[in-house]
Amino acid sequence: MKRLILTVIIFIGIAACKTNPFTGKSTLNFYPNSQIFPMAFAQYDQFLTENKVVSGTKDAQMITTVGKRISSAAERWLDANGYPGYLKDYKWEYNLVNDETVNAWCMPGGKIVFYTGILPITQTETGVAVVMGHEVAHALADHGAQRMSAGMLQQIGAVAGNVAIKDPEKRNTFNQAYGLGSTVGVMLPFSRGHETEADRIGLQIMAIAGYNPDEAANLWRRMKAKAGGQAPPEFLSTHPSSDTRINNLTAWAPSARQEAAKFGVTSFK
Repeated sequence: MKRLILTVIIFIGIAACKTNPFTGKSTLNFYPNSQIFPMAFAQYDQFLTENKVVSGTKDAQMITTVGKRISSAAERWLDANGYPGYLKDYKWEYNLVNDETVNAWCMPGGKIVFYTGILPITQTETGVAVVMGHEVAHALADHGAQRMSAGMLQQIGAVAGNVAIKDPEKRNTFNQAYGLGSTVGVMLPFSRGHETEADRIGLQIMAIAGYNPDEAANLWRRMKAKAGGQAPPEFLSTHPSSDTRINNLTAWAPSARQEAAKFGVTSFK
């Protein structure tokens, strides 16, 4: 049984690798777009029916305008780097929802929501572009499908341990140690890695779209001030700390400008 489970894990891992076009690295992904996109689109439509969508305002139009510029910049980069048609199944949609939560997200396939609560932090169109670039990057890099895939492997590991360990006391000890170890040691770093990757890809895309990449670090300074020191330690969080993000984005801004210059973009909003 143990050999069978291990064989299944190895087979799935080998069969489910997909290349991230922005990093060139193989990623773990068990879910093809044809499977995950329809689920995401249905969930998005349901979310919109259950929440108050803002339309016909300057802020709502700004979200759409920035979203279109960012997704267009992503397509330009992909086409220029040997990935034509990469976005053919994406159905971009950009909505502003009346909610004081400081958040925004993008579902697989390009379904995006901004909450009105984040607008005092973004402040400007360029600030919106920082967040939009980050969220679009999650969709481009298949982070949602990767998280689901990692969760599946975590569950398989738990099942394997429970099958292999016959003694109830030892099994209970394993479950406690495995739950904590796989979460803090694997799943949380995995999530933080995605956030860092999305920061870098998003910075590059926003620059190609004509938005000043230097403003990304400034947005996270405002995020840090808003949090007021209430964030958990980085190793217990799904996201890097604000200081880590500020330092990274500051260091990456010059290369984002250089990438934008390849597309003739040398001045920024």
